Amino acid sequence: MAKVKSENVERRSVASRPAAVEAADRLHSAAIHLLRRVRRQDVASGIGPAQLSALSVLVFAGPKALGQLAAAEQVKPPTMSRIVAGLKRGRLVEITRDPHDARRMHIRSTAKGTSLLQRGRKRRIDYLAAHLDSLARSELARLATAAAILEKLLSNWR
Repeated sequence: MAKVKSENVERRSVASRPAAVEAADRLHSAAIHLLRRVRRQDVASGIGPAQLSALSVLVFAGPKALGQLAAAEQVKPPTMSRIVAGLKRGRLVEITRDPHDARRMHIRSTAKGTSLLQRGRKRRIDYLAAHLDSLARSELARLATAAAILEKLLSNWR
């Protein structure tokens, strides 16, 4: 079985079953197209995709140090500093200094930031639900089953 190196420097085996490769290819393509379409709803938030993504980490994963947030978003700390500065200007995040290390900042979402992100999430879900509403009940049930399978897979994924 062939080995490949992933971005997070782990070694993974390449799927050898043609059915797994075909499913992975189709799922990859569908996921990209789905996210591109629902992402159009983000324009209504008034902030850019990088800020929304960083804010999402803070809302759903909790407060982070700048380096942790940069790592989560796969950007360098100077880039994350600019993103956080924009979020701070918009009063979407609050920055506090670590009481034990003045060089370290703790960044957390404000109530305004959390509300903005939750409204954006609702817009995305409503948009997607409106399109899913045209499906037959049996198709919706199959999608729900597929979502459960993906959630299970991702919960064990490291």
